[in-house]
Amino acid sequence: MSLLAPSAMTPGPSKIAAANDTASRVAPAGSVPPVTATRTADPSMPLAFNMPAELRRRSPRLVTSSFLVAGDIAGYLIAYFALLSFLPNGSQDAVAERVFAFAALATIVLYTSAGLYPGYRLHDHEHLRRRTIAAFKVAVLAAIGVILLSDGEQLLLAVTGFLGLGLIVQPIVHWFARGLCWRLGIWGERAVIIGGRNLVPALTAHFKNHWQYGIRPEPLSADAPEVLSDRGPSIALIAGDAGSLVADLAAMRRNFSEVILLSDTPSLKISGLRPADVGGEIGVRLTSGGRSVNSDLVRRILDLAIAIPATIVVAPFIAIAAAAIYAIDPGPVFFRHAREGLSGKPVHVLKLRTMYQDAEARLEALFRENPAMRAEWLAHFKLKNDPRVLPVIGHLLRSSSFDELPQLANIIAGEMAIVGPRPFPEYHLLAMDGEFRDKRRSVTPGLTGLWQISERSNADIELQQQLDEFYIDNRSLWFDCQILLSTIPAVFRRRGAY
Repeated sequence: MSLLAPSAMTPGPSKIAAANDTASRVAPAGSVPPVTATRTADPSMPLAFNMPAELRRRSPRLVTSSFLVAGDIAGYLIAYFALLSFLPNGSQDAVAERVFAFAALATIVLYTSAGLYPGYRLHDHEHLRRRTIAAFKVAVLAAIGVILLSDGEQLLLAVTGFLGLGLIVQPIVHWFARGLCWRLGIWGERAVIIGGRNLVPALTAHFKNHWQYGIRPEPLSADAPEVLSDRGPSIALIAGDAGSLVADLAAMRRNFSEVILLSDTPSLKISGLRPADVGGEIGVRLTSGGRSVNSDLVRRILDLAIAIPATIVVAPFIAIAAAAIYAIDPGPVFFRHAREGLSGKPVHVLKLRTMYQDAEARLEALFRENPAMRAEWLAHFKLKNDPRVLPVIGHLLRSSSFDELPQLANIIAGEMAIVGPRPFPEYHLLAMDGEFRDKRRSVTPGLTGLWQISERSNADIELQQQLDEFYIDNRSLWFDCQILLSTIPAVFRRRGAY
């Protein structure tokens, strides 16, 4: 799913501004500045190079796409050499090479038709979805072809492994290629954000921090005369109430090649609109994000397929951690706490104990002696330097999130899912509004979630609510897969974990 929903697109010339942030300072909250603006020349494009305007505007995108295509080709070459020792001998090698080359070429063509080059304004889970679907289509075509050959079964297995390994390697190579383009200054599309003064600075910071979306925000000058130029941003992002801009839409379509209505981002609530490919429909659909019986069944099957083997693998390590806990502070090594689950039903979350048994008394004494610690607790419901945590083993278990792994038993029991909003204690939920709590009850709580792979304990109550609400509104199997794939590197980084 795209982060942004295009609301209008015309082939007209680009026009807009780049001087100062006057609009964000003078416009009252909830309003938008005038559309007229000044465009200045792009300093990254030499003036002496006499290139046609359209080609000059599109050249960074073409170069970026070329880097990404080269990265995907390199990914398939890595997959090929990794499988080289498993290929059949003799004349079949040449056949396999031709089939591999056809599969790689067809997949890259499908990537192109799916808009993955350069793939701006797409969430990571949408990249994963489009890549997987393209690889599956090619695998089906390859299967039809190779079964007609003698010994086609063995070749079919090799092609399937080739495409599957490519799906694993390509995102890594793609990450390097995208980072290289960003360092060269050619990644992303130049855009201006039009909205209230409270939204523009926050959104500008958001897109600069999350440059992977391919949006390069620039300031809008509202007090300068309109000057046509082909060197300025061609995209306008509308944030907040777009109703006041209806009269200006005609002018905006003349000034910009694309006008985009911003949807909610994971770190900022904007409009609540969910982007959708409306196809031939007459408007953008507002959906309730209701549950699907089929997707819930698939999620449950995937949860069991992951949780049962994972429990067998980690059980010995949990036993070692439990012994270390008992050696430091004798007593129960597991901790059960009632949390709110699906439809408000209580879930007794199972964790390895990482605190002293008299943790509550220690916390109350700390609050009496240190008001600053109390303020930190009220903002995050966690403390960076928590005296309740067991020395060495407690900090190790919490920073690695290993203390959460006993919740695999909750997943097998059907009380939790692998991916979902984390089940919070009652005192944590009381800091959130009732409407949001109702929304949280509509989904099964999870072992990992969007909060865990982004901010973790660094997020305050407001941002935690925003992240959970964004996940629930945009929940899908592909989003869950992306969160699951991002959990392991997030755990190793240990950012915000304490």
